[in-house]
Amino acid sequence: MDKLNQFLVKIDGYLGSSNWFPILLLGTGIFFTIYLKFPQIRYFRHALRILSGKYEKDTMPGDTTHFQSLTTALSGTVGTGNIGGVGLALFIGGPAALFWMWVTAFLGMTTKFVECTLSHKYRITSKDGTIAGGPMYYMERGLKMKWLAVLFAIGTIICAFGTGNMPQVNNISTSLAATLDIPPWATGGVLAVLLGLIIIGGIKRIARVTKILVPFMCVVYVSGALLVVITHIDNLIPGLARIFTDIFSGSAATGGFLGSTFGFALTKGVGRGLYSNEAGQGSAAIAHSAAKADEPVSEGMVAILEPFIDTLVICTLTGLTIICSNVWTQKHMNDFQSTDMVIVAGDYADDNPNDVAQLSAFYTGDKSSVKPLNGTLKIDNGHMAEGQAVTVLNARSIAEEMTFSRNGKPISEKLVVQDGIIQTEVTIRGKSLVHSALLTATAFSQTFLGDKGALIVSLGLLLFAFSTVISWSYYGDRAVTYLLGDKFILPYRLLYIIAFFVAALVDTTIVWSLAAIAIVAMTVPNLLGILLLHRDMKRTVQDYWENFKG
Repeated sequence: MDKLNQFLVKIDGYLGSSNWFPILLLGTGIFFTIYLKFPQIRYFRHALRILSGKYEKDTMPGDTTHFQSLTTALSGTVGTGNIGGVGLALFIGGPAALFWMWVTAFLGMTTKFVECTLSHKYRITSKDGTIAGGPMYYMERGLKMKWLAVLFAIGTIICAFGTGNMPQVNNISTSLAATLDIPPWATGGVLAVLLGLIIIGGIKRIARVTKILVPFMCVVYVSGALLVVITHIDNLIPGLARIFTDIFSGSAATGGFLGSTFGFALTKGVGRGLYSNEAGQGSAAIAHSAAKADEPVSEGMVAILEPFIDTLVICTLTGLTIICSNVWTQKHMNDFQSTDMVIVAGDYADDNPNDVAQLSAFYTGDKSSVKPLNGTLKIDNGHMAEGQAVTVLNARSIAEEMTFSRNGKPISEKLVVQDGIIQTEVTIRGKSLVHSALLTATAFSQTFLGDKGALIVSLGLLLFAFSTVISWSYYGDRAVTYLLGDKFILPYRLLYIIAFFVAALVDTTIVWSLAAIAIVAMTVPNLLGILLLHRDMKRTVQDYWENFKG
């Protein structure tokens, strides 16, 4: 598992975590924002009027209302990215990562406007009478580039499993196991059955479920986040100030946090922003294509609201709970995952500036004197024996108060360590930084509710993530239909449910690494497609306003 994760991380280093990806994503958003004269600002109020149903008619072609399309798309975007993704971004990039999430969301409002408008414009009606749309249709019918459409559809299926399915249930099972002690197999089994009952009904049943689920889950989660911010209101202004002061310098080391660079804040902020609101990925365009509307631009305008709700509201609140409560710099008791842990030779302390600098360089890939241990680690009655010149690092921090056990019993033996990795199965628990959903859950526990506050995260994670899985089943469904036809829909759905159950038992770090790669496989073809259709998009907007009758 460790080697597989290292391989996935290496691949992602050339893709989503490289410099060219955020440049392409943000560059596309900047181009369309200027080219279309800031539609995310000019059309925002009009989008709200459309969402209210003011211009809607039952005779319009489509399967869902504007509101149902928005909630379906939101259920696909409001997921673990809003809880675990923000926690991961701040854990690696510091507070400045939240700023880059904001930038991604603001520009993403325009990108979503474009991709959803074009997808709705070039949608088709399937043989069974349902609407089929998405970027693959504008690539084939608008660009006449079948090969690009096929590439996007393949990327969509990969993402359906790699981002919309596996990370979601993995975070649910991890959170419920930590807060309610529910076994992952039980969580995966029950939710897999519910998933099957919902997705068999297709887009109309999915839309009916998300119409109720999305507003409810947003109210519950936002209320819990506001409680944390209010409890630590004295830290709000300093926290906001740090977001902006760290933008170009990176975050300095503080507490257990070893510091981060500008590059880490940028790539993780942009990457988590995209993972959260999916602007530029083309996924939500599939849901919006099914909306009842005779003007594609009207549905594109509704899509403008998605990144605003998803990232500028929900992700911001998550980030502020983590920053205001200061949990991102504090070590907390947790079970170490092997993919988060490395053992290095030498004694290091996080109150020694030189040690912190060397450890930070070790994690960023710069020249460092820190070397992974190759040798043995002596354990006596569940604790590290004294006199060993080694340091255990977990979650990018120096671990403390560790216990070593196997099958619930303390061990006494010499553990073989190769390249910093323990070669035998052992359970390690101790204090270190935490990340992803666990970091957010820890922040929510910093109120008068205590540990019960973490239950809000568990509930939010359950609702957010499960709704995401539902919507992504539909996205993959449409991609399979496009590539292989209707007869392969059922096998796809069965495989989707099986993968959902299996992912409840898989190491969370590996799932996130796979998800990062899958996003790029879908996003790049979509961005290329909308850039090539920029003139088509501008004409479509002009035609809308020329024919608009308020």
